[in-house]
Amino acid sequence: VGAHRRQGLLQLTGAPCPWRTGCFPETDGITLRIQISVKGLLDSDILLKLSFHLPVSYPSSLPNISIHSEQLTRVQCKDVKERLLEQAKRHLSEPMLHKLVLWIQQNLKHIIGKSETSNGSETSTLSRCISTEDGLWIVLLHLDHMRAKAKYVKTVEKWTSDLRLTGRLMFMGKVILILLQGERSSIKEYLILQKTCKVDVDSSGKKCREKMISVLSETKVQTEQKRFQGFEVKEYSTLDELQKEFEAAGLTELFSEFVPALLK
Repeated sequence: VGAHRRQGLLQLTGAPCPWRTGCFPETDGITLRIQISVKGLLDSDILLKLSFHLPVSYPSSLPNISIHSEQLTRVQCKDVKERLLEQAKRHLSEPMLHKLVLWIQQNLKHIIGKSETSNGSETSTLSRCISTEDGLWIVLLHLDHMRAKAKYVKTVEKWTSDLRLTGRLMFMGKVILILLQGERSSIKEYLILQKTCKVDVDSSGKKCREKMISVLSETKVQTEQKRFQGFEVKEYSTLDELQKEFEAAGLTELFSEFVPALLK
C-alpha cells in the first residue's frame, strides 16, 4: 500500500475482492482507510470499512483500528475489531496491515458466526456463557507528569472516543488522574495504547512512551455510582473541588483511599 499512498481514494486491481484505500497524513501519524468486500454467512457479500490510525512509532506500536459495516451489528463490528487487535499484537514491530486485511478476509465468516451464536439466543445457555467481566467497569489511573500536555490530552480524548469510554481527565496542581468507565475489554485496550504509544516527550523533547502510569483501582461499577455520559478534561484549583467531583459520582471511598496519599 505504501507505494500508492496519496490523498484521496484509489482502486487496487488484481484482487478477487477489490480494496479501496485512502491515506490521510496527520501530525501524530497517518490514517489509512481500506474498504473491502468479504464473504459472510451464506456467502453474502459484506462491505467492510477499516480504518487504521498508525502512530509515528508504528510498527513498534499497535495501530488504532476502527470497523464499520452497514451489514453487521454493533456487537459483530466490536468482535471483528477485538480479533484484529489480537492478530496485530502477534505482529508487533513488523509491518502488519496487509496481513491483517488478508486475515479478516479469511476469517470474517467464522467471527460473525460465533458472534451470532453467542448473542442471538435468549436461553439459559447464553446466561451461563456470559463472562463475569460483563458490565461497566471503572479504573482510576495516576500519571506522574505531562510534558507535552496539549498533544497528550488530545491523544487521550481520541482514544476514549474511539473506545467509547467515558470519565474524566483531572488536573489538580501536580496531580494528574484519569477516571475511565466502560467495558472492561475497552479499558484493557486503552491501557495497551497508553503503555505502548509515544504520547509524551522526555526532558530532551524526544517522543517517548508513558512509563510512569499507575493503575490505582479497577473495579466493576456499583449501582450507587454515577454513569458518566461523556469524557471531559477538567482542572481543579483545590483538593476540595476534586473531592466533590468524586462524591458527585458516588466515588467517595475511591477518593479517600487513593487521592490524599498522592499529595504526601
